[in-house]
Amino acid sequence: MTTSLPPDRPRLILRAGALAAGYNDDEIRRLRRNGQWTSAVRGAYFETSALPRLTAADRHRLLVETLVPRLAGEPVVSHLSAAVLHGLPLWRTHLSEVHVTRSPPVNAHRGSRVHSHMSVLEPDDVVVLRHRLVTSPTRTVVDVARIVPFEQGVVIADAALRMGLTTLEQLGEQVKRCRRMPGARAAGRVIAFADGRSESVGESRSRVMLHHGGLPAPELQMTVSDADGAFLGRADFGYRRRKVLGEFDGKVKYKGAFRAEDLGDTVFREKQREDALRGAGWAVVRWIWADLDDPTAVVYRLRRALGRAD
Repeated sequence: MTTSLPPDRPRLILRAGALAAGYNDDEIRRLRRNGQWTSAVRGAYFETSALPRLTAADRHRLLVETLVPRLAGEPVVSHLSAAVLHGLPLWRTHLSEVHVTRSPPVNAHRGSRVHSHMSVLEPDDVVVLRHRLVTSPTRTVVDVARIVPFEQGVVIADAALRMGLTTLEQLGEQVKRCRRMPGARAAGRVIAFADGRSESVGESRSRVMLHHGGLPAPELQMTVSDADGAFLGRADFGYRRRKVLGEFDGKVKYKGAFRAEDLGDTVFREKQREDALRGAGWAVVRWIWADLDDPTAVVYRLRRALGRAD
């Protein structure tokens, strides 16, 4: 049995390991029939009771752990699979296949579970992660940005910068290296837009929303003081000259951070903060996850707030 997951996560059960532990094939089939074990892929299983604890990223790590050792040669885990192994957040990306990169002259190939890319990898494009060859965070971000839509690419690029896994300079140099590859221009647009000050997936998506809505680029994580210089608060997005603040309310900042009895106090303090900002003449526009999928109303409210002084 083997796994790349932390100790508190479900462990992958390989058929060879189960046989070595004293199971036989009849017992394995019985465990599958009665629902105690669920197949990840042929010859690899995990306990069905673990299903509720498995995130999409967990499942993909299991696929990587199962499939990559079966591949010939020394494929390097890459693209979305490398992003998962580096702990980068993904949003609306398909994780049903494992991505690897091989050096030429091996041809690119896409099977039912493995997407094999063909590309030259420089020595600094590859790192060893959990005893496995994986593309570096910098190469991973650019590879992903070449194959996913702009918004999904920004989510990953922002996160990599925020986590200190790469820098804008390194990403820019990597884009130059990959300039002849398919999707290089798309990756360049993502990197030019990326900003590690975005603190969450929701904030990254919010920046894209503002950009696509034709609004000016906001100041990120903007601090606000009153006329006497006293600190009033910090906003996700701000337009200082227009005294307009934007806040993405994803609820995540409250979840798990406070005991249930403290949550009411937290919400009350947040309301006090917003009241103080409004009292100092600032307009505050809030939005939630659903608004990111249908941003028309939010963009309208922001435009109206920005134009109030005209």
